[in-house]
Amino acid sequence: MKASRRKQKATPVEPKTTDAYLAAVSPDKRIALESLRKSIKAAAPKAEECISYQLPAFRLNGKLLVAYGAAANHCAFYPGSVVQAMKDELKDYDTSKGTIRFPANKPLPPALVRKLIKLGIAKNSGGS
Repeated sequence: MKASRRKQKATPVEPKTTDAYLAAVSPDKRIALESLRKSIKAAAPKAEECISYQLPAFRLNGKLLVAYGAAANHCAFYPGSVVQAMKDELKDYDTSKGTIRFPANKPLPPALVRKLIKLGIAKNSGGS
């Protein structure tokens, strides 16, 4: 008797570029994530865009700096351990160890993103 083949769900195509990732998310999330992307680029102009763990990300000096993405009910920013260092300033957001979740209609303020990026750069380069 032949082993029955289960019908496999089609897996989404893994994005090869940030633009491809953003093109696949809903318009409201795309706007929020484009704003975040712009803030990250402004705060870390030497960082290079990449895809890491199927998410848009930025790498600086070969090290992952931050990533971001869209989930079913929110957008998320992944600045890593600096989230813990800024717990007080992030009290209005849904956070976990290295993640900040926010609704698409309330993107993260550029000044907050800049501060998180600067802390991340300092941490990656051996500072604080």
